[in-house]
Amino acid sequence: MTAPIHRRKALAHTFAAAAAAWGLPAVPAWAQASSAATPRPASAKAPRLATTLRIVIPANPGGGWDQTGRALGAALVGVGAVDHIDYENIGGKGGTIGLAKYAEKYGADANTLLMGGMVMVGAVALQKPAVDMGHIQPLARLTSDYLVAAVAAPSPIKTTQDLAGALRADLRGMPVAGGSAGGVDHMFAGVLARAAKARPEDLVYKPFAGGADVVEALMSGAASVGLSGYSEFSDALASGKLRAIGVSSRRSVFGVPAFREQGLDAVMANWRGVFTGKGVAPARTAEMLAAVEAATHHESWARTLRQNRWEPSWLAGKDLAEFMELDLTTARVMVYLLKLKA
Repeated sequence: MTAPIHRRKALAHTFAAAAAAWGLPAVPAWAQASSAATPRPASAKAPRLATTLRIVIPANPGGGWDQTGRALGAALVGVGAVDHIDYENIGGKGGTIGLAKYAEKYGADANTLLMGGMVMVGAVALQKPAVDMGHIQPLARLTSDYLVAAVAAPSPIKTTQDLAGALRADLRGMPVAGGSAGGVDHMFAGVLARAAKARPEDLVYKPFAGGADVVEALMSGAASVGLSGYSEFSDALASGKLRAIGVSSRRSVFGVPAFREQGLDAVMANWRGVFTGKGVAPARTAEMLAAVEAATHHESWARTLRQNRWEPSWLAGKDLAEFMELDLTTARVMVYLLKLKA
């Protein structure tokens, strides 16, 4: 059987799986398997890329992509692939503004990388921008993460059952704050609403540029529930400003109970990765990939994963290309089924 037929079957299966899961969880197996990457042997010595490398981060400073991009840059310096990294933050619309500027300005630049991930895939599915994921090429998936739902400390919501009841009773009156429209936080807000047997079309979603803004929205009362990665909530949780209600994994992590273990079948995983321009030559792409792989074996990278409680989730080559295709298809299905609005 030819590869195109295999691909069509896989995509059809993905669409059918998501559609069949209208009762949710509407998340295919890869969303959880993404974090269970097989341990890799130590990488070979990193190739020398350049004196200075640029990493474009299509988000504002401080968020998950920014943290990942700067950690990757530090590790690339650490393994000797480059001497210096220039970081360029271009925030807005789930990474699609940065994506468009990257494709226009750096699409054939052999010394510029782009950060991205599931948030960008979801934003592309929701917004349908002129410049989409087809204008870049993926190098590697790097990390996986789960989403934490939190409330302000004074909130009457203390358990998953409290949250489900509140969403079911008055979804419109329970604004949910998270990252960019169409991104993983937005999708998971719809998943939570559906799992609580509320109407997803009544969801009031407030997108913000980063986790700090989500915390502020909760503290000010502008939002009733916040969604973000654990690393972006950790300080507010430790200080007692916020209370974690549940996490989107299948089993409890971070000391936070999983929604699924508390009777709410809401499961989703996030991922982050690195890309290069469509016009970069295959030989140079291979060098970049080898350098990135070596960087993920550096101690500074391992330390960042431990600090942020991210899981290594390495994927590259043909497997990554197929994963990306399935990811985009599933994101489009989720946008449709959950009636998400930009």
